[in-house]
Amino acid sequence: MASLIQVGLSYALKKKLESLFFVWALVRSSISVEVKRMFTTFLRRMIPFLNPYHVIEIHEHHREHMVHNKLYSMANAYLSDVCSHGANKLHAEVRSLSGKPFLTIAEEEEVVDTFRGAKLWWFASSCKPKYSTKSCNGEERFYRLTFHKKYRKLVEQEYLTHIFHEGREILARNRQRKLFTNIHSRGTGYSWTCVAFEHPATFDTLALDPATKRDIIEDLMSFREGKDYYKKIGKVWKRGYLLYGPPGTGKSTMIAAIANFLEYDVYDLELSAIKNNMELKKIFMETSSKSVIVVEDIDCSLNLTGKRVTKNKNDKNEAEAVTEGYDNANTVTLSGLLNSIDGLWSACEDEKIIIFTTNHVDKLDPALIRRGRMDMHIEMSYCTFEAFKVFARNYLEIETHHLFGTIEKLLLEVNVSPADVAEGLMSRSLRNADVDACLANLVEVLNLAKEDMNK
Repeated sequence: MASLIQVGLSYALKKKLESLFFVWALVRSSISVEVKRMFTTFLRRMIPFLNPYHVIEIHEHHREHMVHNKLYSMANAYLSDVCSHGANKLHAEVRSLSGKPFLTIAEEEEVVDTFRGAKLWWFASSCKPKYSTKSCNGEERFYRLTFHKKYRKLVEQEYLTHIFHEGREILARNRQRKLFTNIHSRGTGYSWTCVAFEHPATFDTLALDPATKRDIIEDLMSFREGKDYYKKIGKVWKRGYLLYGPPGTGKSTMIAAIANFLEYDVYDLELSAIKNNMELKKIFMETSSKSVIVVEDIDCSLNLTGKRVTKNKNDKNEAEAVTEGYDNANTVTLSGLLNSIDGLWSACEDEKIIIFTTNHVDKLDPALIRRGRMDMHIEMSYCTFEAFKVFARNYLEIETHHLFGTIEKLLLEVNVSPADVAEGLMSRSLRNADVDACLANLVEVLNLAKEDMNK
């Protein structure tokens, strides 16, 4: 409809302008250059007054910095939910575990919306980006919003805010939580790619000491409800967790349980794939709120001891050598990582959980894991009897058994990871063996571990 209106207006304007330019062609040869310039300026200024409709374009990215435009996402969700019935062509995808399809308006489609008596036309389109950058070298999607100029104040002050809030609620209802990882390609630079996050781990299935589990849940609940508190004390609404312990003790499972408990997306940050500190800041800026940012095996990801690389000390002073060492290395430094997670850049988005995991906590720089950065240190230890009982309840659906005493004694004598205990129970339970056979197999596994330890 808006397109037809604009076509009609264009035709009327064309006729009026043809008359003006015809008169102008007759008189231009007999007037001065200054008068010509004034008349041309007058015509340019009159054209907008002859068009009673205004247009607002909402692009997918902020053009100057190529950062994702949140209003575009909210408008996309709002139009797809409220106005999609008026579109002839739609795209469908599944974004939640319920399997309910989520419809979005296809390109070159127009839909109509009304707001407090105002009629508004939305047109979905794309264009070549005005600013060519590594992060966006293809088509830039955008919405064109057309409305009568008498509704401009209503649109600017109320309607766009209405779109943002309604779109955010719609996204929350229909969102499929995602698992992101950072990638680098020569054409597009650093960016996030994602898959659906459907990990089944929960705190109910997590084999962990009950007291520790209770402390973690209470801390997460306090964080989730602490927006006003963090603002009151002047801190960024984020929290850091350090998970440390031997391999196979359930650190990755703990991350999945935290994400499922909070219903957050997960960003699995691969530091070794990032070239330098500036790229690290950029990729941190592209993470969203309500997310868990994870750096697994932080001690192995990079050399984050804070030591500087020096070169050519014989020819240059120490300061110059240090600077050259950084430039040539092109790697993320400890200082760059600290600034990204805890400096001014960390305030770009709030409501985030940052998790580091390590098998060797003693190798980490104290500045990286101090309180305030890693607020809660969680030791993921070898399997205890309490953790075993969680496995027995989940895997075998039992609360007690005559072999429990033997297993408890063996777990006190040997260091065995929860992963080994789970494998000992699964190896036969998957073949529909009875409870006695599964527990007997676990006893055998623990006795073998004891023999290896004694050797």
